[in-house]
Amino acid sequence: MPCPDPCPEVVAQLLQKAGSYLPQDILDKIFRAYQLGALAHQGQVRNSGEAYITHPLAVAQILADQRMDGEALCAAILHDALEDTALPRSFIADTFGESVAEMVEGVTKLDKIQFNNRQEADAESFRKMMLAMSRDIRVILIKLADRLHNMRTLDSKSMESRRRIARETLEIYAPIAQRLGINVVKAELQNLGFKALYPLRYQVIAKQLANQPVLRREAMATIEARLAQRIAVENIPFRLVSRVKGPWSVYSKMRNEHKKFNEVMDVFGFRIVVKKVMQCYQALGAVHTLMKPLDGRFRDFIAIPKANGYQSLHTLLFSPMGSPVEVQIRTEEMDIVAERGIAAHWIYKNRGAASSNAQARAQSWVNGLISSDDFALPSLEFLENVKIDLFPDEVYIFTPKGEILALPKNATPLDFAYAVHTDVGNHTVAARVDRRLVPIRTKLLSGQTVEIITAPSANPSPNWLEFVVTSKARTSIRHFLKRIEHEDAVNLGHHMLDRALELLETSLDNVSASHLQQFLNDNRYPRLEVLLADIALGNRMPDQVARALQPNQSSLLGPDTQIVRQEEILINGSERGVLTFSTCCHPIPGDDIMGYLTAGKGVVVHRLDCPNIIDYRKHPERWVPIAWDRRVEGDFRVELRFETENKPGALAKIAAAVAECNSNIDSVNYKERDARISVMVFCIEVKDRKHLAEIIRRIRRLNVVYSVERL
Repeated sequence: MPCPDPCPEVVAQLLQKAGSYLPQDILDKIFRAYQLGALAHQGQVRNSGEAYITHPLAVAQILADQRMDGEALCAAILHDALEDTALPRSFIADTFGESVAEMVEGVTKLDKIQFNNRQEADAESFRKMMLAMSRDIRVILIKLADRLHNMRTLDSKSMESRRRIARETLEIYAPIAQRLGINVVKAELQNLGFKALYPLRYQVIAKQLANQPVLRREAMATIEARLAQRIAVENIPFRLVSRVKGPWSVYSKMRNEHKKFNEVMDVFGFRIVVKKVMQCYQALGAVHTLMKPLDGRFRDFIAIPKANGYQSLHTLLFSPMGSPVEVQIRTEEMDIVAERGIAAHWIYKNRGAASSNAQARAQSWVNGLISSDDFALPSLEFLENVKIDLFPDEVYIFTPKGEILALPKNATPLDFAYAVHTDVGNHTVAARVDRRLVPIRTKLLSGQTVEIITAPSANPSPNWLEFVVTSKARTSIRHFLKRIEHEDAVNLGHHMLDRALELLETSLDNVSASHLQQFLNDNRYPRLEVLLADIALGNRMPDQVARALQPNQSSLLGPDTQIVRQEEILINGSERGVLTFSTCCHPIPGDDIMGYLTAGKGVVVHRLDCPNIIDYRKHPERWVPIAWDRRVEGDFRVELRFETENKPGALAKIAAAVAECNSNIDSVNYKERDARISVMVFCIEVKDRKHLAEIIRRIRRLNVVYSVERL
């Protein structure tokens, strides 16, 4: 193999850095990867004009800073070879092993597949990368290093490209780095993304940070000296470092908390690193004797680690200069995990020490994404769900048995239920938080204990999707609703086709299997259930399908002959997936009703006295004979028109009367209003006509109501 050497100094730096923790035989392998990469990319240059191989080498150097293993460094050097050169995958696998080839393939984008737009292509590439991550977590470390170097050299791109890449970095890659605990990469990605997306805002905040008043800097130096002196008195071996929030961190706090720069008090802080866990708490006590803590601002992430494995004590103290100062206390091992996250696994591995559980947590998160129903969604929807799942803030909730679950900020008891088990979520009816009954949409706070109350007959409701925040809860609810909708559609379609065939004096059982299969093939239906669901959704007329399945009968009747239906289909209110109750007449159980088959919507239920019935009579073939079953489930909306006295308290009296009858008010609209009379329209929920009559009687007894009528 020829040995092109376009950047000997860069590869020498890489080998020197890797040589501090890897043996010589691995270094030889890394150099061979460099030779192959330089040969494959020969003649290629970056937008900056540099030889292209400088980019893969820089990616490998970033990984060497994290003390990654030799296979990861080889894959980093070759990570663009499959995408941008003619180098075959088989050659990489034969030369460097299957693991290296799989990592290179996992980072490679899907440029050879045609997509509708760039967003879809990027989303599908992301899905492919996540699948590769499930097999080897090092894929994401290479991708993050690749993105970090691209962000460092973003100036050579056009303005449009810079903004697109920066937004993607802030929305996806920086949150992934945080989710995996790689804070050193996360912070740089955030600041570089902020600088590219909002350059003027970045400059203003960076200048403010650089030009802090001398008095404040002197006060911070004084605090640092006092902290060091106080901890030294305790005879605790320690390392004390000061830290300053980055521009993106300050900007995020200003934006989220609607603060000005000088109102962000914890710009400066300190980190105390000790040897043992017990020394963390000893140092905390020493710090609290020196400066008073702010009430409610102490967080123990050692006892309750974050989902990415992060552990530390956080406390906010009143400083002598009058503003809060944050102090973080952790062990050396915790500090490595906090900065390196899953990359710490390879640091420990190379040292021969026991690895942290950060990698196991990360692998569990990735595997959960891959195994969830989200992974089967269209690529753009999958990407959006992953974005939602990458919450920077978390709450830590206890089960009744004392186990801890980490959930995203704003999670509800329903999210908690689905985190426990899908079946628990599907059958949730209520929840207790700290032994008190609360609505299942209540936002949870860290440290609360949640108990879920279930019932076998309970099922998910579509309105649950309005307040759950975890992708597992959202996907499980959608999956259940789609399955129920499909089952209801198949059952209703079966009923409708059976009625049409009965009027031809036959049944579906009498249709020959070959003729039925021929009809399905001709109309491109993969199976009978899909045809039946299509009938229920109004995309196929049952009469037409019945004639097609009985060609002899069809020829006798003629193409324009209408089948007169006689037997009604009974509904019990559970068929909401394929039945729609019209908003023009609001039918409720006890009303005389009819069904009108509407393409794409299925059967729309109307009252027989609905004013729109005249228009529907023009298409009798779309009428579906339906009636209420003996037992009907659920709540149904109905509109009531009130004429009331126009005086304070009238609306409250009516609302109280409705509530006393165990009904909910969906909306209230004022139609007319003058000095004496108000006209209001209430949309309320009722069980049936009997329930409605009870509500109307109760309201008519009120001395503020002149009249009430159903619309």
